[in-house]
Amino acid sequence: MSHFFAMGGYAFYVWTSFAVFFVVLLIDALAPIARRRRHLRQLRSRMARSEARRRPGTTA
Repeated sequence: MSHFFAMGGYAFYVWTSFAVFFVVLLIDALAPIARRRRHLRQLRSRMARSEARRRPGTTA
């Protein structure tokens, strides 16, 4: 079993490659979710400003 994890002397390169791959895969999966949240937040802000402009007598 230890021979498997040692990878014939290339363990550091192999396991670092696996770690980088999974980090990139995680970022690739989470980026669209973060982008969607940011866009929704911006849209809500724009809608609130537009609504505030429409209402007379508000201070903004």
